Amino acid sequence: MEGYIVTFFTQQKRGYDGVSVARWIVEKAKQLGIRGATLVSGQAGFGHDGQFHSESIFDFEDPPLQVVLVLTHDECERLFAAIKKKQLSVFFTKTATEFGNTSDP
Repeated sequence: MEGYIVTFFTQQKRGYDGVSVARWIVEKAKQLGIRGATLVSGQAGFGHDGQFHSESIFDFEDPPLQVVLVLTHDECERLFAAIKKKQLSVFFTKTATEFGNTSDP
């Protein structure tokens, strides 16, 4: 199959609709019938604002999170339409890819 690897970049404390932005994206993907999403916690990083984010117990900054999805063209369009409808602003990367399962014929 062909589609995209889409990665959203956010922080743990950044919220939307009563949950973290990352959790909202994962839950929306599930509601849309997307096969899976992976939530990755980063140890440290900095965003477009230059502010440092860390997961360290000694540093109470907001740790970075990534939501990674492998999507068909249709799934990608539906997810981005849902995000746009909510006027949610989140940085992402989108890379064309081929995907499948090794057990597929």
